[in-house]
Amino acid sequence: MKEYFAHESAFIDEGCKIGKGTKIWHFSHVMPNCVIGENCNIGQNVVISPEVVLGSNVKVQNNVSIYTGVICEDDVFLGPSMVFTNVINPRSHVNRKNQYAKTHVGRGASIGANATIVCGHDIGKFAFIGAGAVVTKNVPDYALVIGNPSRQTGWMSEYGQKLVFNEDGLAICSDSGEKYKMENGLVSKI
Repeated sequence: MKEYFAHESAFIDEGCKIGKGTKIWHFSHVMPNCVIGENCNIGQNVVISPEVVLGSNVKVQNNVSIYTGVICEDDVFLGPSMVFTNVINPRSHVNRKNQYAKTHVGRGASIGANATIVCGHDIGKFAFIGAGAVVTKNVPDYALVIGNPSRQTGWMSEYGQKLVFNEDGLAICSDSGEKYKMENGLVSKI
């Protein structure tokens, strides 16, 4: 007995492992050998290519494309119509399936609507990718990036608030009270 929900119009290929409490909505296609954790929500018209791995509690909004080579840890948010790529230099007449690049999205990261993540780059835990951004390099933990190509403009808390650091390299999230420290240009929760 399956312990997840799939709308009757969704198509799930053989060999997929889908966790308890996950919901897969209208016209979505989960291709062979994907792993999807517990309590995920896969929106309408989503394509999840072969061997993609999604952790638990991942929220995938409508019209998202997740291509082979992508791994998302727990609690990741993928905004409407965002897309991952898996080949740096695609050509219709050249088969590059053996060149798929990996993309790793850390726990709790959020990727905004219409963003594009160019393959081979890692998104750090709790990073925040603004709507429409085009990510062409690695993004550190807790970083806020925007634009095309994306550039870092600040830091975000796990709660989702912009962090402001004092002269001692300390910041407190005003909404949650979480404390953060910046050392050597990197942020960590304390």
